[in-house]
Amino acid sequence: MAKPNYQYEKRQKDLAKKKKQEEKRQKKVDKSSVPPEQATEDMEAAETMETPTQPE
Repeated sequence: MAKPNYQYEKRQKDLAKKKKQEEKRQKKVDKSSVPPEQATEDMEAAETMETPTQPE
């Protein structure tokens, strides 16, 4: 019977953990950088909707 290679298993586990953390960090960066642009567009749209039009 082959003996288990614990170092390999640990290395794979660490790599998976780092990859997951990097993806999570990238999502956070994308999420925090995109909303200000979209928030500006949403605010402009809300302002035009809120502006009452006066009948002539």
